[in-house]
Amino acid sequence: MARNPSTEIELQADNTEQGQTLLAAQQQVATLTAEHEQQVRAVAAQMGYQLPADCTDPDLIQRDIAANMRRSVEACLEVGRGLQVLKTACGYGNFQERLDTLGIDDGVARKFMRSAVRFASLGSNSALTKAIGNQAKLFEMLVLEDEEIQELELTGQTGELTLDDVATMSVKELRKALREARETVSAKERVMADITAKNNQLATELAKKPKVIVVQPIEEAKQLRQEVVATAYEVEGTLQGTLRKAFADLEQLAQQTGEDHRSFKAALVRNLEVTLMAIRSEFHLPELHPDQLPGWQNLLGLDDLAEG
Repeated sequence: MARNPSTEIELQADNTEQGQTLLAAQQQVATLTAEHEQQVRAVAAQMGYQLPADCTDPDLIQRDIAANMRRSVEACLEVGRGLQVLKTACGYGNFQERLDTLGIDDGVARKFMRSAVRFASLGSNSALTKAIGNQAKLFEMLVLEDEEIQELELTGQTGELTLDDVATMSVKELRKALREARETVSAKERVMADITAKNNQLATELAKKPKVIVVQPIEEAKQLRQEVVATAYEVEGTLQGTLRKAFADLEQLAQQTGEDHRSFKAALVRNLEVTLMAIRSEFHLPELHPDQLPGWQNLLGLDDLAEG
């Protein structure tokens, strides 16, 4: 029995359309796969992670992480880098299953990844990573800011914490030292904020004061000197009040933590002294013996100006 020619032509047309659709779908899958692979490689390059066998397969990355799960700091950082790449490679919603397979708690995984990001700029021969020595200390060091980590690596010290402290302290001792360092920084920031706020308040109040111009030179001099005395009196009040209280707060904190803040306070006082010496030098002011110093009332009385 002969086949119908028109039916054969229709079947060939259908096969052609199906082939084109299948080819288009394959091309779309290939494009998406290539884009995903490119994204995984970008994250790996950003994190400084060497892909196993230069492959983006999540199974290979997972096995590489398992092989790196030792206790050395560099291994911990490599685990963190690998986890960051694995999170990208395995796609949304599949990362937790991979963590379960590896036996890593989600919170611990986040600490690994945060450590990798925080210490990413340090090389494999970093003095800081060698001083840290183990995973527990590494996680404790996450409380430091990026600038503090860089300072510790470059200079061997940040604040009161040194590389020797990091290397020799136990985990408990390091945790205590880092907590005290945070409290000290907060206390110093409060002191400086109080002083800055008071200085700004004084500057605002002085700016609001009207400038009275007196025709007579002597009267004008009296007015200007009274304003200068008033300004100096307010500054002395700030030092005697706000600064004394801030120093007292630091002293109370030192009694609680055992940390010595005298160098910090001495530096502040020295800055004030330098400022005063600069003013003395600029205006060629003589040094007076304590017996020669007049009180505030005498300065405001301006008897010497009237006599002159």
